[in-house]
Amino acid sequence: VVIRTDWDPSTTQKVALISGGGSGHEPSHAGFVGCGMLTAAVCGNIFASPATHSILAAIRAVGGPPGVLLIVKNYTGDILNFGLAKEMARLEGIDVEMVVVGDDVALPQTKGNITGRRGIAGTVFVHKIAGYYAECGSNLSEIVTRVNLLLTKFATIGLASDTCHLPGQLKPDRMNDNELEMGLGIHGEP
Repeated sequence: VVIRTDWDPSTTQKVALISGGGSGHEPSHAGFVGCGMLTAAVCGNIFASPATHSILAAIRAVGGPPGVLLIVKNYTGDILNFGLAKEMARLEGIDVEMVVVGDDVALPQTKGNITGRRGIAGTVFVHKIAGYYAECGSNLSEIVTRVNLLLTKFATIGLASDTCHLPGQLKPDRMNDNELEMGLGIHGEP
């Protein structure tokens, strides 16, 4: 968990913003912690969602009276772990909301129980725009409303010049040096 050093939840009049996800694609998420961006970032293992107890620890550490907004990418592990931490924090009396970023146009939008669009590069714009409104003193409900409107107005697509692989694993050999692959997720998955 990475937290702003200038943040005091007992005196703040601003909504705290938390995001996170698997490690392995830095500077996301720890690199986005700071004034006008995230209040805290929670990092999991390489390409794996952070643990619920780590997310809850971040919520407890930065959550003050104005509340906490969780900014989550549309990946199953992130949805489950951030969602469970949100509910646990609410049981403790912390005002927490969650928005889910699904900006990837390489996949169709959600239909029924299908996962739908992944959260990719657009998540950074959500961090910045929500961070701006939090820094200006907007309340939690206003920020959630603005972010949810934003989520209907933009889309991104992944483009890679090389494949991605876990450390110690063989690198997939599916691309030539003169090729680009379009429509990938943040872990290089088609």
